[in-house]
Amino acid sequence: MAIAAAAAIERHPHLAEHTPAGFVRVDMHSHTMFSGDSTTTLDEIAESVIEAGIDVLCVTDHNAIEGALRLQRALEGDGVCRVVVGEEVRTHTGEIIGLFLSERIPFGAPAAETARQIRSQGALVYIPHPFDPMRRNLTEASLEEITAAGLVDAIEVHNSKTSLQSLNARALGFGVEHALGLGAGSDAHVPHALGSAFVEMPDFDGPREFLSKLREGRIVGHHWDKARPWSARIIPSVTDDY
Repeated sequence: MAIAAAAAIERHPHLAEHTPAGFVRVDMHSHTMFSGDSTTTLDEIAESVIEAGIDVLCVTDHNAIEGALRLQRALEGDGVCRVVVGEEVRTHTGEIIGLFLSERIPFGAPAAETARQIRSQGALVYIPHPFDPMRRNLTEASLEEITAAGLVDAIEVHNSKTSLQSLNARALGFGVEHALGLGAGSDAHVPHALGSAFVEMPDFDGPREFLSKLREGRIVGHHWDKARPWSARIIPSVTDDY
């Protein structure tokens, strides 16, 4: 078992009973203050990951990867958890997540072009909160188009901020029908939401093995969309030059 997974079980003894040996808990969708619509600092992420017992955190800020890169250095260096560098990219027809990125993907391109840019880095194309009209979800026509073109690796079948479970169920049906990897994430924009949804899956090394092992995973999660209590805080500018 990876060091991070063992550490999580040590901090949360009850997890040892439920998480099989060699498995990790992966929250595939989360945000930091680098998203612009989240005020969660990197220190708060570290604290919440420990509380939630997450072994692998996919940091998927909106149109940015700097927060993910900083967390990768900090959390992996301290042995808190592993970090997958991701980005939730705005396209002409909705949002697409790239996982295992090495460079930021520019926003504003067509969905198919964005998916190809993600793939060009050897990264995975992951579709967040599909069919949810309250979010910047990819339009159904666009989702069908890029899936038919073989440009989708996985789809989010449990998003903790999606209030109607029928929408998550619809995503599950689409993923099964098209033989996609089935993912889950908290979509956390506040610290305590981290870990409200995750995939419990065999440990992996790199994006290809991640996708393969994801097919052996188990989805765990519940709805979590509470507002963050107001507090005075100053968030440094995180605007990139696009």
